[in-house]
This record gives sequence, structure tokens and C-alpha cells, in this order.
Amino acid sequence: MAENSLSSRLQMAMRRLTGRGYLTETDIDEMMREVRLSLLEADVNFKVVKQFIQNIKEQAVGEKILKGLNPGQQVVKIVHDELKRVMGNDAEGLRYNLSGLTTIMTIGLQGSGKTTAIGKLGVYIRKTDKKNVLFIAADVYRPAAIEQLETIGKQVGIEVFQKGLIDARTIVKDGLAYAKEKKFDVVIIDTAGRLHIDEKMMQELIDVKALAKPDEILLTVDAMTGQDAANICKSFHEQLQATGAILTKLDGDTRGGAALSIKEVSGIPIKFASSGEKMDAFEVFHPERMASRILGMGDVLSLIEKATESIDEDEAQNMMEKLMSDSFNYNDLMKQFKMIKRMGSISKILGFLPGAGQMKQAMSQVDDRQFDKMSALISSMTDAERKDPKLIDTSSRRRERVAKGSGMSVADLNRLRQALETQKKMMKKMMNMDEKELEGLQKNPSRMMPTPSVKKGKGKGKGQFRFK
Repeated sequence: MAENSLSSRLQMAMRRLTGRGYLTETDIDEMMREVRLSLLEADVNFKVVKQFIQNIKEQAVGEKILKGLNPGQQVVKIVHDELKRVMGNDAEGLRYNLSGLTTIMTIGLQGSGKTTAIGKLGVYIRKTDKKNVLFIAADVYRPAAIEQLETIGKQVGIEVFQKGLIDARTIVKDGLAYAKEKKFDVVIIDTAGRLHIDEKMMQELIDVKALAKPDEILLTVDAMTGQDAANICKSFHEQLQATGAILTKLDGDTRGGAALSIKEVSGIPIKFASSGEKMDAFEVFHPERMASRILGMGDVLSLIEKATESIDEDEAQNMMEKLMSDSFNYNDLMKQFKMIKRMGSISKILGFLPGAGQMKQAMSQVDDRQFDKMSALISSMTDAERKDPKLIDTSSRRRERVAKGSGMSVADLNRLRQALETQKKMMKKMMNMDEKELEGLQKNPSRMMPTPSVKKGKGKGKGQFRFK
């Protein structure tokens, strides 16, 4: 995640306060120094940092907090609420015309990921709001910009209107007439990007805005540019009055400064966040959820939404019934792998869980290719073996054949067998839980993980312990 380095520093500062029975003003000052350094290192705008620290200190140093119950946790809540305020408080969606065509104009510098973001936005609108989308290719300066948009359009199944390298204003005028004639619901205009903001570029964008009368003007901003992103937003906003920003490349090795600077410096709300290369790696930006992720509180709501989008309810219900009836087999495990892969990478899914920051090292070692390996093993089994796991369990010859057929070792197959058994054990454990235990599980999902059994060593190295 983009907020990782900022996240780990802030979490460390917060951990020093939580759990203490009382706090002094000196404790708050020490934490504020850490927070200030964390934000500046994350390339957050200096004025934003100054105001951020001032607001927190004003609220945290009051007698009610310092002498109250769980003062550390109250301070963490103050920091969380201030992070949320800086990023815009509430999520803001798209504004659609109640009747007729909705026009969205996209703007941004070259290299900000604008054309890719248009593709993702189109997919999002079609999937979420069930609207028919048309792209208009009006970036006539960057080499191959039209070809790139057409390639993306073919990839996602969205039509692209283009007329080659003629005047952008003519393309937009004709494109809007075509969209109305063909009764499209939404038009997304790809406008010219430059390596820097110049007068000629701005004048063309102002002309296109006057011509298209867009309902939304969305500015794409590269998250990797840190606080510079906020200054770019401010320049565009002063000329064009942008209605929102799309923060791109949020999955890169960035420091989080852009997300915390844009709204405060430019006044433009962040409407969407784009991460990853896949066309569905695009989501509404929720300031509260991002604040929770930064402070290591997890983002279970986003995880639930992701699961709801990716997993068919009937399919999930059927799988749950099979697990509970103890008839879960390798065919079902294969379906489960496919469900999880539809949700994204495992490390990303784990990142939504509370306390994920403390599992940072383990998360970085999660290899999504393990799913492909296990799927290959299952594909090497016969239909009978997939339906009845006991056939594999009771025959070493079958295990050798399956491993050889998939190009893997028997040890790899044994890990697959263990994964199947673990699923069954976890389900049995859940079935025996009462309501209170299930509530505790929601707060800390890691409690479901099986505890390794420890056996005393024998023979050489006696007295040592090994995990079974």
C-alpha cells in the first residue's frame, strides 16, 4: 500500500501511548514530534503538517483526555479523526445528469496514468451504475495516446470515438453529437496532457470545458509525486475548477504525502483511488477507511465490499454448506482459490484486516503463485480423487503419480492435503463457537489460525523442540 512507510511510523508513535493508565503533556509532545517527522518524511505539505499537529494538540492536551479513561486510545481517535478530516471527511461519488448525457472531462499531466484511469473509470461506471459509456480520444499531442485509449477500449469492451490528430475541440464537438445520437449514458473525454502546465495547454482545456459543459472534471494525480501532487491540483483547479481527483499508482512505493495534501492544499476532493494494473483495481476513496488503514485499524468494510463484488452469494452459501457437512473436497478447494483470486492478491486482502501492519513481514512473503501450484496439483488428479480426498490420503502411489503429473513434489501435495484439512478444522471450530466468541473473532480474525503442536525431540538433538 502507498501509505506503508507513513503507516508504520505513525503506528509506532501511537503504540507508545496506548495501554497507559495516564498521560502527561510531555508524553503528548513526544508523540507530536514523532507524528510531525512521520508526516514530513511522507512528503506531506508543510502547512498541512503544521495545522494537523496544532489541531491534534489542542484536542489532546485537555484535562478530559489526559485524566480520562484509556487516554492513549482517545488520542489515537483524535489522530484518526484528523487524518479523516484532512483527506475530506466523507466519500464523494460521481454526479450524474438526471436525464440525458452525463459528460466527464479528465485532465492531468503526462505520466499521471490518465488514460489507464479512464479505462478503469469506464469499467467502474458500467459495473456499478449500469450505464453505457463512450470514450472520446481528444489527446492529440502525446504520441500514440489515441492508440493507447483504443487498446484499452477493446480490452474492456467500451467504444472509443476518435478522428485522428485534428483539433481537439472539433473531436469533442463531434464526439458529443455522436454520443447523443447513439443514446450513450456517459461520455468520458481524454484531454491533452503535458510534461508541465503551460498556457497553450490550459487554453485548450478551457475551450473544451466551455464546449462540453462537463458535469465532472476529474484530475488524475500520480500518488508517487507526494506533495507536488497538491500543487499540481491547485494550478489546474484555479483555471478549470476541477470537481474531483483520481489518485493513481497508490500501490507503488510511495510515501502517502499526496493523499494527505491534495484536499487541504487545493480544495479538490479525492473521489477515486487507482491501484494495480488490472482494470478493476479502482475504488471510491473513503477518507475514514484510509485513515483506519494508515493507523493499522484495518478496513473490514472495504474487504466485505470486495468479497461481495467478487463472490457469488449462492456459490459461497453452497461452499459453506459443504464445509459444514464435512463433504468439502478438492473440487471445492479449487473453486475457493478462484474466488480468492478474483478479490486480488493475498497480501492486499490481508492488508484490510486489523493489525495487518504487525504482519508486514509475513504479508510480504505471501506468494500468490502458490494458488497456481495447488491448482495444478488438483488438475493432475482423477475425477474420483478430487471428489474423495481419502483416495489420495490412503495411497502413496496415487500421491507420487499426482505430484509427478503436475511437475511438483510429494511434499507440495502434502501441503495441499494439509490446506484442505485446515479448512475443515477451522469450520468445525467456528461451528462450536458461541455468540461472544464469534464477536471476538470479527475483531481478531487471526484467532482462527491453527496453533502448531509441539513435540519433544527424540534421538539426536534430544531436548530440542520441533513443530509437527
